[in-house]
Amino acid sequence: MLEATIEGIGFWGGGLPDWDSACALLRSGTVPEVAATRPSPQVLAANERRRAPLTVAVALEAAMAACDAADRSPKILSSVFTSTHGEQSITDYMCTTLADDPRAISPTKFHNSVHNAAAGYWTIGTGTHAAATAISAGPHSFAQGLLEAMVQLHAGEDAVLLVAYDGPGSGTLARVAPSEGLLGLAMVLSRTPCIGLPTLQLDVLQEKPDLPADTEDEGVLARRLAGNAMQPALPLLEAIALDREAVWMPAGEQQWLRLGIHHD
Repeated sequence: MLEATIEGIGFWGGGLPDWDSACALLRSGTVPEVAATRPSPQVLAANERRRAPLTVAVALEAAMAACDAADRSPKILSSVFTSTHGEQSITDYMCTTLADDPRAISPTKFHNSVHNAAAGYWTIGTGTHAAATAISAGPHSFAQGLLEAMVQLHAGEDAVLLVAYDGPGSGTLARVAPSEGLLGLAMVLSRTPCIGLPTLQLDVLQEKPDLPADTEDEGVLARRLAGNAMQPALPLLEAIALDREAVWMPAGEQQWLRLGIHHD
């Protein structure tokens, strides 16, 4: 069993600009009357914020919010960035341009096409020299990102920043890799017990468990962002906000995670 304290959470998506507003929706059904339509991560200089793709912007917005909530300096945190598709608008542009006119590829868009673009912007913006990992595992990207972060803690890291994000599909690519809206979430996970903060315990199962009857029911947050490729992360956030004790999450064709949540 792997264990971690959840020191801080960051969130942006579905008209909810932060974790507090996501909790308000879950607990009382209230939503902000006015919300920004695009995240604006202050960790980037103004010119970089303008150029950054949407997925980079939402990832960094959530990441910094989690660090602030945990009162942790991002300069000393190792990080795990996980995304199902990365920035689809850039990937679709690259594929279309390579097919039509390969010499017309934009260098700026090319450097944003790599899957670790958000991690790269983060390390530059925060000035950190800590390790940054970028992964993708299809529909199991959040589960595998969480597992990676927990393993890093078990291997000796004092704290790890987990960032998960996905944006809307684009062009022809959206037909085979569908996703809607913009979603970013982040957690600072640590090995330091702390009274008043939830503790996460993770077990890896090699077959589908016998799940409680209500496990398949989607909560209001998951329904609100149902079309986004990172939606599988939302049941865990709902469980944390509503003081539930367990979440089961598929992590592969023959792998499941059982996540126990202890609320002090």
